[in-house]
Amino acid sequence: MKKASDLFIECLEEEGVEYIFGVPGEENLDFLDSLSRSKTIKLILTRHEQGAGFMAATYGRHTGKTGVCLATLGPGATNFVTAAAYAQLGGMPMMMITGQKPIKKSKQGRFQILDVVAMMGPITKYTHQMASSDNIPSRVREAFRLAEEEKPGAVHIELPEDIADEQTDSVPLKRSHARRPTADVKSIREAVKALENAKSPVLVIGAGANRTMTSRMLLQFIEKTGIPFLTTQLGKGVIDERHPKFLGCAALSAGDFVHRAVEASDCIVNLGHDVIEKPPFFMKQGGPTVIHVSTKTAEVDPVYFPNIEVIGDIANAVWQMKEDIVPNGGWKFDDMLRYRRGEVEHTAPLAADARFPIFPPHLVQSVRDAMPDDGIICLDNGVYKIWFARGYTACKPNTVLLDNALATMGAGLPSAMMSAMVYPDRKVMAICGDGGFMMNSQEMETAVRLGLNITVLILNDSSYGMIRWKQANMGFKDWGLTYGNPDFVKYAEAYGAHGHRVESAAHLKELLAHTRDTPGVHLIDCPVDYSENDQILNIDIKKLSKEL
Repeated sequence: MKKASDLFIECLEEEGVEYIFGVPGEENLDFLDSLSRSKTIKLILTRHEQGAGFMAATYGRHTGKTGVCLATLGPGATNFVTAAAYAQLGGMPMMMITGQKPIKKSKQGRFQILDVVAMMGPITKYTHQMASSDNIPSRVREAFRLAEEEKPGAVHIELPEDIADEQTDSVPLKRSHARRPTADVKSIREAVKALENAKSPVLVIGAGANRTMTSRMLLQFIEKTGIPFLTTQLGKGVIDERHPKFLGCAALSAGDFVHRAVEASDCIVNLGHDVIEKPPFFMKQGGPTVIHVSTKTAEVDPVYFPNIEVIGDIANAVWQMKEDIVPNGGWKFDDMLRYRRGEVEHTAPLAADARFPIFPPHLVQSVRDAMPDDGIICLDNGVYKIWFARGYTACKPNTVLLDNALATMGAGLPSAMMSAMVYPDRKVMAICGDGGFMMNSQEMETAVRLGLNITVLILNDSSYGMIRWKQANMGFKDWGLTYGNPDFVKYAEAYGAHGHRVESAAHLKELLAHTRDTPGVHLIDCPVDYSENDQILNIDIKKLSKEL
């Protein structure tokens, strides 16, 4: 017989868990005691449960394996809610383990007690309260299976104090080996026939295509057919964006050069479309043929009702299509590629504008110049996300971690920390607005304690810039969105990190190179000039692309 919490840890070891991120509480002390004896799982103590959840989710995004995080009952569990939604919408496998008061005998009334299982229900794939230690192996195995199955997401297990202390003779279950089903041959033939009969087909790469092997198969398909491609924000990097057939990233809602390119198509292959991202095109009756290629059937709404569906493993489906297709010598891509040239020509002089405070397009180019091809940038949420999605050339998959699902503030720093832990030999940069950074800035201490090598670039405009941009666009007066900031250089140094402040565009380039090549945690306070956001993103781009 063994303690139930020991069995729980053995089950996590059997699943290959490397880290547990979190803030334990009184109700987790049996679990913590068992974890202290694990030879393979490391506890990563964070300063807030939200940071722990963001780190666990990012581990899931990078590895495809379930990231695990730990919190106590009540306020610890409620602090996981945003991270749960982040993982669930973003398709990142993550398990949350929370404690609870004894469920067989109550000694404290309702003190700190919430129905956490009911609370987690709408924002997870699976949530369960352990009521018997003998069920731990099957419930843990089921939770991991569901977390990692397409579409990946968040799961939750509540381990009450008295259950954790029970004695049991149960043993962990082994992981099963499962392969995703392959797409039906007839659906492949129908999709290929539509492509061969089209005049100007285009590929749209979405969130679900951001998986291992899909990049390789898609590149082979593009090389064979020459069909141009664009991405959603969560599809960035699936194919190297330096490819001559790259049309851009759909960062704005409509009216950008990339949207004009889609409008020039009569057959759209939508790869890994996920309804969490607004599609870069709206379907209408009598419009272009839309082919939905994904692991799941299309969720139909007023602007998305595909004509052909190819359902199965995306990489395999693309391979089957590549083997079957005979490229059509009459395909015309000139208009699409002309829109892409128009975007590049519009961006180039903006990116060369070395004003101070730093101009967003110049900032994007400076970061791109500083980062190696496999360097990872982790964006928090703010208006700069649009500039980076449009202008930052992603060379490899999962090198641009931006959240266009929940689009939460506060995730940039924890996701960069996790990236640096998964890939210690690669360069990692968190890019945060001053508002988003302050939401989880306490994790700077965690980063320093873990000895991570990361740069935290703070874009400082002393306001909630994304909302100000929208406020201006809607014709409202500029009101209610500005604040003061701490001295970020001193703030970084107080945590034992290295603080730097940008003094010019040339100085920014120097600092990006210095922090990239110098070990440790670096923070760069970078003043930004957002004064032209509304003019460029809402007016100029739409006007210029329409004229083309």
